[in-house]
Amino acid sequence: MEILKKGIIATAILFQTSALFAQNEAALQSVFRESYTLEYSKKYNEAIALLNKNYSDKSYEVNIRLAWLYYSNKNYTQSQVYYQNAVALKPYSVEAKLGLVKALAALELWDKVMTEYEEILKIDPQNYTANYWAGVLQYNRKKYEAASLYFEKLVNLYPFDYDANHMMAWTCLNLGRSADARLLFNKALLIHPSDASSLDGLSRLK
Repeated sequence: MEILKKGIIATAILFQTSALFAQNEAALQSVFRESYTLEYSKKYNEAIALLNKNYSDKSYEVNIRLAWLYYSNKNYTQSQVYYQNAVALKPYSVEAKLGLVKALAALELWDKVMTEYEEILKIDPQNYTANYWAGVLQYNRKKYEAASLYFEKLVNLYPFDYDANHMMAWTCLNLGRSADARLLFNKALLIHPSDASSLDGLSRLK
């Protein structure tokens, strides 16, 4: 009989906990729904205030939502803070790291941007966005050998992708790999005929 009573009490507690969780989830869904309505009207400060009233430092979803709202409101410093919170809560979240990159780029913290791309590629080595923009960063720094590693991977993964072929072509041109550059510029022109940048690249090979 005692065991039966304990079982009934445990079941009651479980039902109460489940009901409370459902109520909290429903309330949070309502808050998010209202925040979307405010965002669509570009009332970012109001949406942020609403989320802050319901803030939890243990909620990945609230942190990443606030990060996006601060970013949309062009408060990149606060956006960075909340994206970092989201990353801390979910260390393998590529979406949070890509969001953090946007905030860091807006703040022109390029070394940190590069570090985040490298962190993303440790988790997802074939991630298109991280490979492409890491390559662009290295290209802009004139580190063409380093850039080629990222672009070459993308050309192999996406052989008929304009951006990958185009940037790999320019990288090859700067590395003195004229035959490769010619091949890649011509492939880029198959994807975007009369592309001015690819035609310019070809003209430099003559």
